[in-house]
Amino acid sequence: MSSELVVQGYRLKVFDAYRPACAVRQFVLWGIEDQDIRMKPWFYPELEKQALFSEGYIAKQSSHSRGSAIDLTLLDMRTGKELDMGSPFDLFSRVSHPDYRGITDEQYENRMMLQRAMLRNGFLPLDCEWWHFCLKNEPYPDTYFAFPVSAEYLRR
Repeated sequence: MSSELVVQGYRLKVFDAYRPACAVRQFVLWGIEDQDIRMKPWFYPELEKQALFSEGYIAKQSSHSRGSAIDLTLLDMRTGKELDMGSPFDLFSRVSHPDYRGITDEQYENRMMLQRAMLRNGFLPLDCEWWHFCLKNEPYPDTYFAFPVSAEYLRR
């Protein structure tokens, strides 16, 4: 996949991939807790925090913990900058839905270029996040892993 994008002058930038199940549990607890809304203006300005679950932005069990999901974007190899996708990564809003048309044609085409490359290479999009893709034929569709990921763990 990466090589076909390189030919077009782009590279992949990964925001997030494997996420241990314990990290997902912490995120769910954050979503349930209604007092801490410091990040609301940046990540969910139009929603109440608890709506992040019903709107599909937070799952109580994540495909990231199955090792089958990835959040990514495209970089322009000439400039080293991310392509403009019409919304920032992790903005939980209708504007972040892949099919949202209230953005420029160029921003929409950037999303579609990423989506087409991912589809051709065995990934499926999430309907509410232009950056999220899940492996179509997951090897462990019912398993949520808890492998630790930290520099300290790797030094053992």
